[in-house]
Amino acid sequence: MTSVNILSICGSGTVTSSMVAAKLKDKLAAYGYQVNATEAKPTEALNLAQSGRFDIIANTSPLPKGDYGIPCVNAFACITGMGEDKFFEDVVAALKSVGK
Repeated sequence: MTSVNILSICGSGTVTSSMVAAKLKDKLAAYGYQVNATEAKPTEALNLAQSGRFDIIANTSPLPKGDYGIPCVNAFACITGMGEDKFFEDVVAALKSVGK
């Protein structure tokens, strides 16, 4: 399995981001990924992304403007359940774009 670090962002940095992180851990295992996820608020996203510790961002809330330096994938489909398959395909594509 390939280990990946995903930054999961939601408005409060707790509830929805934890749900997205859990879904990512579950679903991406089928693609051969072991997911390590960190949950955070949008106001923390830029500093965390620029730390170099993360491969991609999965966000359900808008991110402040800035150079994150890593792919950002809108995770809103995890809330509604509509378009989840496309979301996971987008996450895999983003991970492949960074060599994972």
